[in-house]
Amino acid sequence: MLKIDYRLNPGRELNRENFEIDLKQKPLISIVTPYYNSQKYIEETANSIFNQTFPYWEWIIVDDESTDEEAVTKLETIKKMDSRIKVFRKNNEGPAAARDYALKRTNPSTKYIMFLDSDDQIDKTYFECCYWTLETHPEASWACTDVINFDGQEFLWRKWYNPEWEKDENILMMCSFVRKSAIEEVGGFGLKEKKIYEDWYLWLKLIKAGKFPVRISSLLTWYRIKPLEESELRKSKSENDKRALKIVESVKRDIVYTKPGIQYPKQDYDWDTIIENYPNIVNVKKSKNKKTNILMIIPWMVTGGADKFNLDLISRMDKEKYEFTIISMLPSTNDWRQDFEKYATVYDLTSFLDRKDWISFINYIINKNNVDIIFNTNSQFGYNSLPYLKAKYPEIPIIDYVHMEEWYARKGGFSRDSARIKSVIDKTYTCNGNSKKIFEDYFNKNKDEVETVYIGVDEKKFDPELLDRNQILEEYKIVPNGKFIISYICRIAEQKRPYLFVEIVKELSKKRSDFLIVVAGEGPFLSEMKKRIKKYRLEDKFVFLGNVKETRKVYKISDLTVNCSIKEGLALTSYESLSMGVPVVSVDAGGQKELINSSVGVVVPCMQKETDIWNYNYKEEEILNYVVGIEKVLNNINDFKKNCRNRILNGFTIDNMVQKMEKEFDSLKQNPSNEKIENGYGLKRNIEITKELITQYLIESKSEYEWMANKFNADNIHIILKYDEKAKKEQFYEKTLEYKIKHPIVVLLRRIGIYDKIKQIIGWEKH
Repeated sequence: MLKIDYRLNPGRELNRENFEIDLKQKPLISIVTPYYNSQKYIEETANSIFNQTFPYWEWIIVDDESTDEEAVTKLETIKKMDSRIKVFRKNNEGPAAARDYALKRTNPSTKYIMFLDSDDQIDKTYFECCYWTLETHPEASWACTDVINFDGQEFLWRKWYNPEWEKDENILMMCSFVRKSAIEEVGGFGLKEKKIYEDWYLWLKLIKAGKFPVRISSLLTWYRIKPLEESELRKSKSENDKRALKIVESVKRDIVYTKPGIQYPKQDYDWDTIIENYPNIVNVKKSKNKKTNILMIIPWMVTGGADKFNLDLISRMDKEKYEFTIISMLPSTNDWRQDFEKYATVYDLTSFLDRKDWISFINYIINKNNVDIIFNTNSQFGYNSLPYLKAKYPEIPIIDYVHMEEWYARKGGFSRDSARIKSVIDKTYTCNGNSKKIFEDYFNKNKDEVETVYIGVDEKKFDPELLDRNQILEEYKIVPNGKFIISYICRIAEQKRPYLFVEIVKELSKKRSDFLIVVAGEGPFLSEMKKRIKKYRLEDKFVFLGNVKETRKVYKISDLTVNCSIKEGLALTSYESLSMGVPVVSVDAGGQKELINSSVGVVVPCMQKETDIWNYNYKEEEILNYVVGIEKVLNNINDFKKNCRNRILNGFTIDNMVQKMEKEFDSLKQNPSNEKIENGYGLKRNIEITKELITQYLIESKSEYEWMANKFNADNIHIILKYDEKAKKEQFYEKTLEYKIKHPIVVLLRRIGIYDKIKQIIGWEKH
């Protein structure tokens, strides 16, 4: 479940980007803001605009005859902060009339209108994402994003655009990015009413004119829901409802045909080439600085060891020396995005661009940000793109970080991907020495081009002295009664072999009863895992905590951590467990032996081939080896515990990792490989081949990507409520169920080309 920190609103502080401004370039975006006694919030709104990663805008604020002197003074102060701000004053006629007034005063060069109320805010990449999605979709008339509602109420607004739904209920926010030509075509708002559903009225006018939007599936808009006593609209809503709805109905009844919008991430696409550049996209250039600018290409920002490494890296490196831009490429809720955004500019390409346009956007970012180093980790798209990027930018060093080799995935996974294009990669980093050796022995990589950098752990955070064990036991409602607590902390998925763990507990219970199992994590195998536990009558041995963000608490109450994963780089749980003073019994996978020695735990030989990951019949010998290892630790628990934390302090901390990576970055920037540069120039003469590698990957991965997009949209399509009345919740669940039943049928009908015909026959639409 995606969790949002509602305190991290984008306007809370000012962090202006510095650009090399092209004085010949006139504004492309006009921000339109009605203002009426809004001094309380306008500064944060302004900050969110000043922080934008796209500079070619103007901001037109219309003071709708504010009555508060402080409000007028505040507006004058805001105006002086930036020459791109224009302030006008007019007689009070309501927000719709104020917006129309502003529209008439926009720069003739303006291509897009952004409606932003004086108390709302936008993510710093909002302009850039909306601009790119509409430039690459000239057929669409506006862009709308997912919304974070904050202040008075806190919930997320993630709704699939459906014009038929829009006719019944306004599901679109006023904060949208609209083509100026489309607004002019429908005559703007054209309302003199002061308190009216003017946004709904505008969307219906656009729909009536055959227009449709692009829905960006990213939480880029922050919409303030004021407390009831502050909202003038809410106070007078009841008296205006009938009149307002009558005006809306006057448009609604004339809509005879609607067009579906474009939804991201795309659940299907039909093209067989990539677009390298868009000549009409305006050139944007950030001012050069002394920092090393790093472009990091990753799959997503979710809860996992590789993602934790990425976050630790960007958060710990010297902010005065390094600057990061993050590009993610797989449909996901991106649970950790807010954490990444504290230290980097983040673009989730799946949320606003077709896959064919990704390379064009990456070109734009490399040139815009004066990128010094390209850093790819765990991204298959990235690996297929690196030859092209080396051909395009031979002087830019390329590095990658490989967390593990996966023999069940592409016969080596990312290790194989990396080795396949070793001629363009300046340096490869691995999270353990075993992976480095595999690169040298199996993939013929030069040992000087592969370096081990242990991911490490934050020993200051994972310190057992910071937490109270009894308090945590009480919180989790766990009563050990003198029993040892054994923790199993992971995503309950195939790779972690949860069924093997159940077999281990079954055999251990035959020998002793003085233990309790705590499972922290969720995943696709959890349900079956519980069934097997029930089958063996082990329910009294297990406590399930679900997903636990604060894993320190679990380690604090644990006496032992067990890892059964068939494949690991070097497990994050092992680092964290030892740092918290808890010994580990682990499978011999990846670099586990490099961390877990005989003084802090037991390493058990894996007796299952990695390529047999889907075989759930485990060897009795491996099960018994685990049992022996667990008993050895439990019978000598104090001897093991006293050595654990020192093992981490002696070379396995995050600070060690960061220092080493900083040294590597500096070395690569100052002394890039001449051989790789020459290889890049060689590829430059054959760049069409490198483009074909990207296209080939996108075509081959089409089905998997569409499946992921479909799942993401099914899980995130409706409003997610934190606070709301019972009726709204019931409506939410009802619509969610309806979608899950209806949507797959609609997709099928569209694919076979009869959906529109059926709609006509049954009267869903009229021509």
